[in-house]
Amino acid sequence: MKRKIVDIDREKCNGCGLCVSACHEGAIALVNGKAELVREDYCDGLGNCLPACPAGAITVVERHAEPFDEQAAMRHKENAGREETGEQRHAASTNGKHAVKCPGRAMKVLQRNTDSRPADGVHCESRLSQWPVQLRLVPVNAKFLNNAELLIAADCTAYAYGAFHSDFMDGRVTLIGCPKLDDADYSEKLESILRNNDIRSITVVRMEVPCCGGIEYAVRKAIDKSGRDTPFAVRVISTDGRLLH
Repeated sequence: MKRKIVDIDREKCNGCGLCVSACHEGAIALVNGKAELVREDYCDGLGNCLPACPAGAITVVERHAEPFDEQAAMRHKENAGREETGEQRHAASTNGKHAVKCPGRAMKVLQRNTDSRPADGVHCESRLSQWPVQLRLVPVNAKFLNNAELLIAADCTAYAYGAFHSDFMDGRVTLIGCPKLDDADYSEKLESILRNNDIRSITVVRMEVPCCGGIEYAVRKAIDKSGRDTPFAVRVISTDGRLLH
């Protein structure tokens, strides 16, 4: 029959697994590191997985597909596991495919007890307010982004600067990345975040090395293209761990 069903672009998929967690019917799984629609009959075509995809790899299309089996999907929910025929298991084994869920990549808002901070100002607790933290993995419409003060930080900064949590992360939503190592244009993702959320401010923390300027450039480009007048500041860390400015 012809009906609406999700379609996943494997080229765009970054293998984060967030769509797997979002699909409670078990229609999607990670296969060889990429998201794949493994059960057409479990997919209702409503696209609940779309907002969870940070790479924009999922769309809803209309094509010939197996009918949605609501009862089978409900049984899957009750059993908390993906139903799979022996033939499908054999095919997956033969092709060397392994469907893997990664609940650790699911979105979370982390509650912190701010009253427990030491009086001397030395904060040993993590100040991370949400999960995930990788810029590439965060959905553009994650609830914790709205009305947030963003910290866009280069990976190395938290290791180089000892007071990173207390000086920069406290009270902010932290997103990290490395423009030298990640094969991605951060500006497009950041532009979408700005367009889809009311971002109160952005603080960029980068290293002094030239390649780290890519993350600052991406933020400036995203603000410009989004048309938003978002307050913006840059802090630079030296390779020996000093705050330069």
